[in-house]
Amino acid sequence: MDKVIEKKKFNRKTIIIMVAAIVFIALVAYGYRLSLNKVYRVEADKITLSKVEYGDFEDVVLLNASVVPLTSVIVSSSEGGTVAQIFTENGSFVKAGTPLLRIANPNALASYTASETSITEQINQLRKVRLDLEQNQRVMLQDMMDIDNKLRSATRKFKADSILFDRKVITREEFTMSSQDYDYYKGRKALLQQAIKQENQSRGMQLQQIESSIGRMNESLELIRQNIENMTVKAPVSGRLSSYDPVIGKSYSSNEMLGKIDVLQGYKLQAGVDEYYINRVKEGQSAHCEFDGQTYKLKVNKVIPEVTAGQFQVEMVFDGKAPENLRRGLSMQTKLTLSDNSKSLLLSQGQFFQSTGGNWVFVEKDGKATKRNVKIGRKNYLYYEVLEGLQKGENVVTSSYDLFNQYDMLEITK
Repeated sequence: MDKVIEKKKFNRKTIIIMVAAIVFIALVAYGYRLSLNKVYRVEADKITLSKVEYGDFEDVVLLNASVVPLTSVIVSSSEGGTVAQIFTENGSFVKAGTPLLRIANPNALASYTASETSITEQINQLRKVRLDLEQNQRVMLQDMMDIDNKLRSATRKFKADSILFDRKVITREEFTMSSQDYDYYKGRKALLQQAIKQENQSRGMQLQQIESSIGRMNESLELIRQNIENMTVKAPVSGRLSSYDPVIGKSYSSNEMLGKIDVLQGYKLQAGVDEYYINRVKEGQSAHCEFDGQTYKLKVNKVIPEVTAGQFQVEMVFDGKAPENLRRGLSMQTKLTLSDNSKSLLLSQGQFFQSTGGNWVFVEKDGKATKRNVKIGRKNYLYYEVLEGLQKGENVVTSSYDLFNQYDMLEITK
């Protein structure tokens, strides 16, 4: 008789346990495989995919430029102090020399007044010395006139007595007295002439020094008076007053800016440029902007290379006709052209660049995205220029990589 082997039967509970165990093992194995390959699962609507394109790379920078006057002059006070009086308001049109405000500085004013008094006294003393020199010259000239007169009289008497003595009309004693008088006055005249010559030389030098000193002192007085007058701040040029907000009692340091005067001779555009472009922006480059539906040409006339908060400044002037009705502070989108257009692979800009520096990207294919090294060249306001690592039509994750930049692969789920 054949032996009958009965098949072992499994009840429902056992089957459920076995299936659960198999699923658990599968999940553990799958998770282990994911961890080995460093795979990150991400939902499709949480990322941005961009297709690599081939086309014209427009080498431009999009700038948010502000309208500023072509020429602005800073208004400042050479004297520090507090605002005592305000004569004009911000936005007013002023002419050169128009009083704007008055600065009060009692200490400086007292110092200027004392200096002015001292210098005036010194000038008066020097003028007195000059008058004394002139008076001394007049006295010596009068002495010379007196000596000349006496010498002429003595000369006439000496000549007459010489004739009379030869004719034995007068005695030798009388002739000797005439001769002595003549010699005396002749000698006195010679001595006085020498003294006058020396006095004139000395007086000339002294007068020259006095005039020079008085001149310098007068210049100092003029400077002091100008400093006192400068306490009333005046418009250096004609134009519209801006950035001007003084308050009675507000203190200002010397040469601190009080405001600006916009000379109404035209406008220019000023914009901040990302420091990424600092070696590519040059004077003379062209740009264009739109205003009231019209396009206007510009050119870069000044590059300020100092970087502040990640930007440097450029100034652009209108190349040809400028728009009408421009006003300080208007914002205008401007395209700055760095070089001519060229054919290239293009990848849309995205936040991935902040994570990778443009050295690698996640390339998507069939729901999976893998790391790939790339080389990024220039960038504009829309695209990066792709130099190596990608091909036309490939999909690239261009959104932020902050959550998965340490993974090797992305598994994109619906």
